[in-house]
Amino acid sequence: MAPRKRGSGGGGSGRGGLSFMFCCFNSSDHPEITYKLREDFALQSMEPALPMPGYDELDGMFSELVDELDLTEKHREAMFALPAEKKWQIYCSKKKEQEENKGATSWPEYYIDQLNSMAARITLLALEKEEEEERNKTIENLKTALRTQPMRFVTRFIDLDGLTCILNFLKSMDYDTTESQIHTSLIGCIKALMNNSQGRAHVLSHSESINIIAQSLATENIKTKVAVLEIMGAVCLVPGGHKKILESMLHYQHFACERTRFQTLINDLDRKTGRYRDEVNLKTAIMSFINAVLSQGAGETSLEFRIHLRYEFLMLGIQPVIDKLRSHENSTLDRHLDFFEMLRNEDELALSKRFESVHIDTKSATQVFELIRKKLNHHEAYPHFMSVLHHCLLMPHKRSGNTVQYWLLLDRIVQQMVLQNDKGHDPDVAPLENFNVKNVVRMLVNENEVKQWKEQAEKMRKEHQELQQKFEKKERECDAKTQEKEDMMQTLNKMKEKLEKESTEHKNVKQQVADLTARLHELSTNKLEGTVWMEVDDAKVFKILDLEDIEKTFSAYQRQQKEAEEDTLGSKKVKELSVIDGRRAQNCNILLSRLRLSNDEIKRAILTMDEHEDLPKDMLEQLLKFIPEKSDVDLLEEHKHELDRMAKPDRFLYEMSRINHYQQRLQSLYFKKKFAERIAEIKPKIEALTKASKQMLNSKSLKQLLEVVLAFGNYMNKGQRGNAYGFKVSSLNKIADTKSSIDKNITLLHYLITILEKKYPKVLQFQEDLKSVPEAAKVNMTELEKDIGNLRSGLKSVESELEYQKKLPQQQLEDKFVSVVSQFITVASFSFSDVEDSLNEAKDLFLRAVKHFGEDASKMQPDEFFGIFDQFLQSFTEAQQENENIRKRKEEEERRAKMEAQLREQREKERKARKAKANGEDNGGEFDDLVSALRSGEVFDKDLSKMKRNRKRINNQSTDSGRERTITKVNI
Repeated sequence: MAPRKRGSGGGGSGRGGLSFMFCCFNSSDHPEITYKLREDFALQSMEPALPMPGYDELDGMFSELVDELDLTEKHREAMFALPAEKKWQIYCSKKKEQEENKGATSWPEYYIDQLNSMAARITLLALEKEEEEERNKTIENLKTALRTQPMRFVTRFIDLDGLTCILNFLKSMDYDTTESQIHTSLIGCIKALMNNSQGRAHVLSHSESINIIAQSLATENIKTKVAVLEIMGAVCLVPGGHKKILESMLHYQHFACERTRFQTLINDLDRKTGRYRDEVNLKTAIMSFINAVLSQGAGETSLEFRIHLRYEFLMLGIQPVIDKLRSHENSTLDRHLDFFEMLRNEDELALSKRFESVHIDTKSATQVFELIRKKLNHHEAYPHFMSVLHHCLLMPHKRSGNTVQYWLLLDRIVQQMVLQNDKGHDPDVAPLENFNVKNVVRMLVNENEVKQWKEQAEKMRKEHQELQQKFEKKERECDAKTQEKEDMMQTLNKMKEKLEKESTEHKNVKQQVADLTARLHELSTNKLEGTVWMEVDDAKVFKILDLEDIEKTFSAYQRQQKEAEEDTLGSKKVKELSVIDGRRAQNCNILLSRLRLSNDEIKRAILTMDEHEDLPKDMLEQLLKFIPEKSDVDLLEEHKHELDRMAKPDRFLYEMSRINHYQQRLQSLYFKKKFAERIAEIKPKIEALTKASKQMLNSKSLKQLLEVVLAFGNYMNKGQRGNAYGFKVSSLNKIADTKSSIDKNITLLHYLITILEKKYPKVLQFQEDLKSVPEAAKVNMTELEKDIGNLRSGLKSVESELEYQKKLPQQQLEDKFVSVVSQFITVASFSFSDVEDSLNEAKDLFLRAVKHFGEDASKMQPDEFFGIFDQFLQSFTEAQQENENIRKRKEEEERRAKMEAQLREQREKERKARKAKANGEDNGGEFDDLVSALRSGEVFDKDLSKMKRNRKRINNQSTDSGRERTITKVNI
């Protein structure tokens, strides 16, 4: 239909629909609006039905309209130069048109819902022909909309994850859909989306898009294959797109189970497809893609990369296929074939120059080796080259999978060495991508060797367990001795410090007493003098006793043998005698089995005060539960003549009852072992009290914090002239409960922290000043004093038992209670006295701290007092973090707003940078232009012309010198 004109307004559709307006802008008169009518639209006389808004509001509304049209800078300026009446007329006309076309199909949501519905039903049932046509029509309409609708349509489609819907559809297709027109149309939608700069950026930034597009190469549909190859070839020309294409081809190798990369492409390049036109189109698309992969990205500058990648194609047999393709006699296809061969010849010539050779026959291993040898012959790298060759001779050469893996590893390592740049980046993704050296080594391990190592490992594991048990026992002994030594040294050092404060006479007395004590300890073996033991002679008794019978009866070996015989001859075993309670006997038996010590060993450990650390603390605690009671002892005494028949628990209780003061000894031993542990538990509590009290008294930042809080309270309660002079410390935790009237998420504590950070930054140090408060808040004074009381009473009990043992007329030789406990009491008494003094000091400091803050010392306990400050510290820290989070959120919002503004500015610059075509339309089809140039080979024309000039110059030089050389194609 011929263009028509109207002086008072009009409208058109599409982004190019207003291009008619600029035909008369050179005139001083107001321009007439020229437009083309759609065939299905009849022009109606229209005057603005709404009153025109103010100029500022109109400019804003008109700017939004112009943005939707995505015009070039020249046309934008012309549009904004229109009078206000014209702007309002155009705006009303366009908005009316949009209202009239406001159908479901004009919104991205409609197409996205349709795509999701199709993807969900794609494999449920066979589609009727009508339904398939309807689906294809819907997708075609989407493709058209992505090309023709305003920018907001594309932007909305992207924001709603429309691309992901298309990709999900592509992934979920069954075989029939893959081979249908629907598949081709979906690829067309992606191509249409990439025609837009925002859409193209979105496709390239998507993590899976290029890989999923590459998967469509598996179809037999020629049109789909061609469309995919054109997209991928064009992506090679886009910055950052080349490596994505290489990654997608590696992905396709795994997806299609190819032996090597690009295998499907070479197969399609070689096979016949039927129709001449389809076949030529496919082969042209493949060759244009191969040339783009070779010459773009790293291939623009790196000779090594081009030779490396081309070698993959040559190994797949591309050269014979290219020779056959010449028979098609198609000019466009021949242009791509010429570029491939010319680029290859140029690269081989450049490689020859490196080795100062006229030509390199890459098919000849001999020539390749000779060139490398000559190049390195007088080089310091030559020994390493020979070493590589020697080790290659030593590599396995039998036909097996392992041999191939070795050579593959060597091949890929060398590839990496050649391709990686100075920063360690590899422009390709194939070398060593999925090659696992550990897996290869694992395949070479001999099974017998594995079995041998397993047996040896099992043997060593058992030995390790045995040694570990022995080590743990020795370790317990060492720990106990070390602890005793440390306690002794600490006690002696403290005693020394304390006594040094006394007079010189006291020091001399102390030294004499210490020497005397040492001498008495050294003379302790002379205690036998004057005792009954000096008057007896056991040698006389040996003549009367039946020593063999004693040995037979009491020998440890015989006892073990007897127990073994009793185990094997259970029917002959004499019935055991048990007189104690059955439940008690059972529990005692369990304890003895855990101890793994004989009665004699337990008895010896108790008498020697466990000098070998045979009795762990937990076992001693259990032994205290099985003290022989008087009733048990009486019953056992009645049956002592039947000792051999006694059950294990009965015999144990009987033998323990024979130890004088067994219960008191056991309690003393347990107290001795637990003493250091109890002291270690009490000391940190006392230290926490002491430190926290001092910190509370000395913290200047805490004092200043309380000043600020008091000022806040006085001002908020009674104004600036408030008369409160202080407040209860418990009020600190009520600060966090005071909500802001503006924002309920903000409390007085949040505000206080903000003020402190700005006005009193040093006050924030109070958290560091009070670092011992959290530990002090856990201290319960009642429990602490109870622990001290238990230690005091325990020490008195041990001292009483020591006095009793000293008064005994005689002691067994192995009885070391007196010597060990005497030494222990000396150390423990001083340690306890030191702890008691520390507790008294901590109490005094705590009372001072409580009074210092105006609290009642008689009612306030440490856990309550310090708990208040601990809770405040926690609330303070949390509020600080919340303030920081609020700051970060605000900064993030500001940053996001700034980025959005920059993005809008960038979009505006991009619009200004677009060049209008001859018909005045925008350049939205730039990706189509790229595809077209790639398909025709125009994109390679510049390089092809340059190579032809170089070739002509070289041939002329060769003719002049009489040494003309024919360029030979290398077939691999």
